[in-house]
Amino acid sequence: MTLLSQPVADRTASAVSLKERALADGVRFILALFVDMNGKPCAKLVPVSAADELEAGELGFAGFAAGLVGQHPQDPDLIAIPDLSSYTPVPFIREGLAIVHCDPHVNGEPWPFAPRVILKTALAALAERGLTSKVGAEVEYFLLDKDEDGRLVTADRRDGERACYDARGLTRMYEHLTAISDAMNALGWSNYANDHEDASGQFEQNFAYADALVTADRVIMLRYFINVLAEQRGMTATFMPKPFTDRTGSGLHLHLSLWQDERPVFPDEGDARGLGLSDTAYSFVAGVLDHAAGLQLFLAPSVNSYKRRGATTSASGATWSPRRASYGGNDRTHLIRVPDGNRVELRAGDGAANPYLAVATTLFAGIDGLDRGADPGDPCAPGEFREDSAELPRTLLHAVEAFRGDDVLRDAIHGGRGVGTYFADAKEDEFLRWHNTVSDWEIDHYLTAY
Repeated sequence: MTLLSQPVADRTASAVSLKERALADGVRFILALFVDMNGKPCAKLVPVSAADELEAGELGFAGFAAGLVGQHPQDPDLIAIPDLSSYTPVPFIREGLAIVHCDPHVNGEPWPFAPRVILKTALAALAERGLTSKVGAEVEYFLLDKDEDGRLVTADRRDGERACYDARGLTRMYEHLTAISDAMNALGWSNYANDHEDASGQFEQNFAYADALVTADRVIMLRYFINVLAEQRGMTATFMPKPFTDRTGSGLHLHLSLWQDERPVFPDEGDARGLGLSDTAYSFVAGVLDHAAGLQLFLAPSVNSYKRRGATTSASGATWSPRRASYGGNDRTHLIRVPDGNRVELRAGDGAANPYLAVATTLFAGIDGLDRGADPGDPCAPGEFREDSAELPRTLLHAVEAFRGDDVLRDAIHGGRGVGTYFADAKEDEFLRWHNTVSDWEIDHYLTAY
């Protein structure tokens, strides 16, 4: 399969329309893509001959059928409006294929339930304060297969416990990992590391930070790439937060920074607290900590997320999942880790998180801290927690309740349509559907107990 020989921007600089760009790149079909609130990628495959119609806003979706996007069967179409700056040829997936991210509109207006639209709203709120945001993301996942009995097993049968950073495990998955790395680098994402993660069968592939919207788009595309290329090799890639009871779960750690006029505003070498952060950074951190409980609905948005969050240990001896709203220096036990003064790492996100919603709600929380000039107090010492560090929600239902009690977050993503309430109601229903399903655990514990 042929990779791009030069960056997309160089090859399409003289093109104007989506169709012209696609033809210049030898693209035959375009995936016009958006995600629902659960992060499910939805798309139509558009031939280049119809690219002008796509760009003109003539491509409609039945929103209710697409997923969790705030529509009912009787509602008008979602119209996918392509963001031409996101146009990306992906010949390593299929020769002649490109992807363009779209912003759903209804009746000529951006649809407030669309995750990409919600993130744009958060970025506009930052812009009103003279700020922009850059974000890095760590994408973790498992590579799995099924055995002769249909049970999920590690695709690499030789992969055992204590496999983190194992050179042999990386080498056995060399073809898959390098195909993903080559794809990222061909697109100019600057892949800088590919790791065997803590659990057997678990991997992480990293790319350079970028503007918040660009990074969220790339997380969606990377998940798609990983899924498709794994399937081509007979494997199943999953971003499920915790597919195995005894193994570490998969996170989506976010590295966030704020900028003003292309200058980072988080660093301050004179920081008396010793983390190298400015007052602006501390107020942002305070906002995130103050709203941490409600944020979990977007950072850990599935029933399964709280199997990861609530785990006491794993086969490796650690869960790498924060349980309290705390912050500290280069210490991975906290909700917010400060590896240096340039950025803060939010460690609560998991593989189920929709990157647009996770970043948007975190920014809204941080903005509230900025507006109030909030102070998070002194950072925790390594391995320690302050007594006022609140415990994070223990189940999805607790996260729903926390969000419903958070007026700031609820109002921030209201969108004039009660977007947050809609999402919370859907997640409560998800929890209750799981709760109403009889599990093997219940059979084992209760069948003959009485």
